[in-house]
Amino acid sequence: MKRPALAALLATACLLAPGGARADLLDDVMKAKKIRVATDLAIPPSGMMDPSLKPTGSDVETAQLLAKDLGLELEFVQTTGATRIPNVQTNKADVIISTLSVTPERAKVIDFSKPYAALQSVVGCLKSIDAKGWPDLKGKTIAVSRGTTQDTTLTNMKDRDLKITRYEDDATMVTAAVSSQADCVATSATIVNQIGAKNPARAFEPKVPITAFDLAMGVRKGESRFLDTLNAWIAANLKNGKLNAIYAKFHGSELPPEMRS
Repeated sequence: MKRPALAALLATACLLAPGGARADLLDDVMKAKKIRVATDLAIPPSGMMDPSLKPTGSDVETAQLLAKDLGLELEFVQTTGATRIPNVQTNKADVIISTLSVTPERAKVIDFSKPYAALQSVVGCLKSIDAKGWPDLKGKTIAVSRGTTQDTTLTNMKDRDLKITRYEDDATMVTAAVSSQADCVATSATIVNQIGAKNPARAFEPKVPITAFDLAMGVRKGESRFLDTLNAWIAANLKNGKLNAIYAKFHGSELPPEMRS
């Protein structure tokens, strides 16, 4: 983001509310000169640790770019799918940037930014398994990460006769698939394709689409000025191509055209 554009964005976002209202989250973050970002570092390629044990991934680089543009120190608050929302609700983190898909249920307890990325959610199985639709998955055990949209979606499919095994996070779910404890998983298409990289003898592939989700940043309810700042930043970095470049670097494909336009 060019300096003049960034300066204008911050000048607008940081204006005090009429009547000298109490400091809000944006004031707190700018005063602390630090932004605390809840990110799962065990869900490659969105969040992971590199060989030097430094955080990397598409969500990590998104958070790093956000902090840099806002002139803030970045602190990662490590999280799992189940603890992302509680982290911002209890003020342990300022914002969630962690493959957080937008759902009506979540919108009741947190506020979402504009989408900054997208996620194709699927049921993936061993390549040897012949599964082209939901009837082919009847009676099969499907591993999910607890608290994710995949967990919620499959749990609500009571007429499908699905057997669901829940794991505490994506890392343990992937380990279960790699170590022959699970032959099917419900997660992102990106993670499905990576299972074989960990164990070539157990290559998985996407079998049945679940849905495509918009991924957004999440903040606690009522922080409109902070949310406006995030939305302005996302819009600018979708327009200039930086968010698309981050996504393509780690996921091997570009963001949907309608998101980039």
